[in-house]
Amino acid sequence: MTSCSTVEQAVTFHRPTSAAAEGEWSTDAVAELFALPFNDLIYRAQQVHRSHFDANAVQRSTLLSIKTGGCSEDCSYCSQSKRYKTGLESEPLMSLDEVLKMAQAAKDKGASRFCMGAAWRSPKEKDLEPVLEMVSEVKKLGLETCVTLGMLKDGQAERLKEAGLDYYNHNLDTAREFYSEIVTTHTIDDRLDTIDKVRKQGIKVCAGGIVGLGENRRARAVLIAQLANLNPAPESVPINGLVPIKGTPLAEVPALDPFEFIRTIAVARITMPQSYVRLSAGRQEMSDEVQALCYLAGANSIFSGDRLLTTDNPGADSDAELFGKLGLRAF
Repeated sequence: MTSCSTVEQAVTFHRPTSAAAEGEWSTDAVAELFALPFNDLIYRAQQVHRSHFDANAVQRSTLLSIKTGGCSEDCSYCSQSKRYKTGLESEPLMSLDEVLKMAQAAKDKGASRFCMGAAWRSPKEKDLEPVLEMVSEVKKLGLETCVTLGMLKDGQAERLKEAGLDYYNHNLDTAREFYSEIVTTHTIDDRLDTIDKVRKQGIKVCAGGIVGLGENRRARAVLIAQLANLNPAPESVPINGLVPIKGTPLAEVPALDPFEFIRTIAVARITMPQSYVRLSAGRQEMSDEVQALCYLAGANSIFSGDRLLTTDNPGADSDAELFGKLGLRAF
């Protein structure tokens, strides 16, 4: 008979001390986590999760596209790139009144954070001014604020901080070695530069990635190591499953095995123990059972609301029903 202590020892992994700075995760160490037997990986993730969070509480954010379409970038997964014929109409920046109405509705439905996304490579000064007002006014509603505006220029992070911004979202998307297969109009270092800008201003970082882009497991391990080794790790880590969009270069990419997605959630939880790990894009395509396993693996945040920028997302009623079945508490 195997003792409990023996089992715990079998699934415990330590961060490497060679070939990396103390406290960093090597790609090999992350890959070892991915390769664990599924039950052992989930057990380990649950241990970590319960050491830092209420295991039955899930934070809810709402994401609104405040400026849709017409983006100059060539991100291969994105419906908003003007380089692809996806049928999406470009729309101007929403008015302050429209945004506040949506923010209040999100709060009324239980969201604690309101995220505003604009399809820009980088915000121009004329565009930043109204966004700053949106941040300030949404904050007054009693919501945490988050924006994703693309790459920031010098001085823009400071102004967002002054307006009261809590979080800046800027995903790393995928592994450095795979990046040029997905995006060519900017580099991963460009994205890291923006993360550094907002971090220096004391703005919390929301940074994750997308899985199912056609990458292999090694690339997923590289992505998680990239995120975990940010100093500090992002406070919020959205893990997106690719939603194939007709007209984009990735429209025909085969779907990722759900168990591989769940493994990615678990590995993110283990390597970033104090971060909120968020189920993001792709949740509409997940069964209740897959979502339940993601929560078991350490996911403790979701985007709520019927739309996630330009794609469908489970509605509040659907989430409430599943949370009731699982005994989860939303906040």
